[in-house]
Amino acid sequence: MLPGNHLHLKDVLQCVSVLESVVLRSFGPEGGQVLFTRDTGQAMLSRSGIHILTALRLKHPVARMVVECVLKHSTLSGDGSKTFILLLASLLRMIHSKACKDTDASHAYNSKDTSYAATARRLADELLAFGLEELDDVIALGVIPYGDRLSWEGYSQKIQLPAHRNNVCAQKLLASFYHSRLGRTHCDFMSNLTCELLTSWKFKQSQPTLSFQFVNDNFPALHTAVVGFPVSCSHVIEGQIIHRDFAAPPQTDKQPAKAVVFTGYLQPKLLNAGEVLELGCGEQEKETSIIQFKAWSERFLDSIIANLQCLGVSVLLSAVKQSAAVIALAAQADMFIIECVSEDELSLFAQLSGAQPVSDCWTIKPEHVATLRFCRPIVLGPHRYVHVGFHLEESISIKPCSLVICGLGEGQTDQSAGAIQDAVRMLLTAWEPILNTDHQTHGAPVFESGCVIPAGGTFEFLLNHALLRHGHNCSVSVDTNMGDPAVSQLLANAVLSVPRQIYSHRPRCFLRAQTGLLTCIQNHSHHVSLVHKGDDNSNLMQCQGNSEHPLEEGKGSMHSYRETYMSPKYLMLNLGLESVSCKYQLLLAVLQCISSLLQVDAVLHTHTLLCKQSRRLATISSEGSEDED
Repeated sequence: MLPGNHLHLKDVLQCVSVLESVVLRSFGPEGGQVLFTRDTGQAMLSRSGIHILTALRLKHPVARMVVECVLKHSTLSGDGSKTFILLLASLLRMIHSKACKDTDASHAYNSKDTSYAATARRLADELLAFGLEELDDVIALGVIPYGDRLSWEGYSQKIQLPAHRNNVCAQKLLASFYHSRLGRTHCDFMSNLTCELLTSWKFKQSQPTLSFQFVNDNFPALHTAVVGFPVSCSHVIEGQIIHRDFAAPPQTDKQPAKAVVFTGYLQPKLLNAGEVLELGCGEQEKETSIIQFKAWSERFLDSIIANLQCLGVSVLLSAVKQSAAVIALAAQADMFIIECVSEDELSLFAQLSGAQPVSDCWTIKPEHVATLRFCRPIVLGPHRYVHVGFHLEESISIKPCSLVICGLGEGQTDQSAGAIQDAVRMLLTAWEPILNTDHQTHGAPVFESGCVIPAGGTFEFLLNHALLRHGHNCSVSVDTNMGDPAVSQLLANAVLSVPRQIYSHRPRCFLRAQTGLLTCIQNHSHHVSLVHKGDDNSNLMQCQGNSEHPLEEGKGSMHSYRETYMSPKYLMLNLGLESVSCKYQLLLAVLQCISSLLQVDAVLHTHTLLCKQSRRLATISSEGSEDED
């Protein structure tokens, strides 16, 4: 029998607590960069939660399982890896405390350990059931009314310019995201850069999610990393950059140009990989057969080039490396050849040009030919690439463009590229609707998408209040389907761990912020948005009684913090905005992770290739490491 250990909740909590102690160093407004050194001596400096977690060499299977859950959530939503660990640790502590109390009072099991494990597992299952069935209603009634909806038009506004009074500037949401991922130095610049990219790819008369999904799916082909320049040199460039050079140096630019995409070889090969060629027995017959094949392949290639000339083609894009004969004949015909183009780049080129890739060289038709505005070389850093522009119909509103991401080191450019793609994923999640109940339409369900709330603990304070109220309603209701109030109480206490950590350097401000926020919403008979829509994101507001008055213009918002200005009844950190949908998805992912962890009874120690999983997690970090600026 394989050696193994029984897995207790205490063991799980211990593993998660160790991960928590690592990510807390970079959590919140006071969080800093975490420095890792590899065996090679290379340094990695980052404050990205997923980069930090995947850089760890984890041996315990529970720790690897937790990181896999975080990685899965972060890949889908692009955000929340550090908060994931923080909430996970807090909920496990709550479950541990509750299970210990219930075990002492229970006599249904033969041993305390069995009772303790069963209670913990039951609580985890009840929490997950509550999250899947009731949490969306609690958020819809207790959080969403105090938020506001992002507007797609806000993406065309620069962050330093005044936003529309009736719109929530989307750059604030992105700036908050980049502040937590990359630090405050470049958060505004990266926010504007992302908005410029998304605005260029905005599809006419369509939902924003279509543009976000397109950019996310094609992001590897849409960005180019350039090492040796500061981040501020990053910019958006018209057209598509193909990360290959011309097979033969062009003498002039092709403007305009016609192009064809080939997925195979233009000149037939005598043998492909894995094939066997059988010839005649005599030496003279062998030589004759090979010469005949060579002559036929040359005639075939001549006919292809002639056909391309008749179609006016001057640019050939190939997924494979072509023969020297193809390159020579193309050069004689004044054609450019771009070899070994990646599948992602060919797919994007086909989508933008509308041309179908050619798989059979015998049948090259006009529908395979793409018309380009230009095709020319471009030098970015130490590399030379191919730059192409497209002719699009006037009815199509998008402006095809590529993103040039600069950085002083390869690690910095990789981390910036990862942050931008995660920001797009975050926006996709932010636009996912959450069920809401509009009391003005007689309780008819409506769907809110793009709902945001001030960052800095506002979501957790509101959700804590809503969960406690929901638990109270469950305890006094005669409806048995209302659920267990203890579950609401447990989750309500756990979510406060996030603002407690945000205000860990100012403990008194935690209570002041929570009390002031609840006083403000309780003193209003109707729901008011807590999102400030003024010209500046830093306008200080105070709620006293039933009134809401702005103080001096341009001094801060109701969710801002000024240590030197203590006159408002409550103060909160000015950390921008965060998405309600992202927070909801994060809570569900944490509850699912807890349920999965507590389903494990024992850990079996094996000596198989399963341990390679930890090494795979360790190598992921090398793709997103950041060198010191």
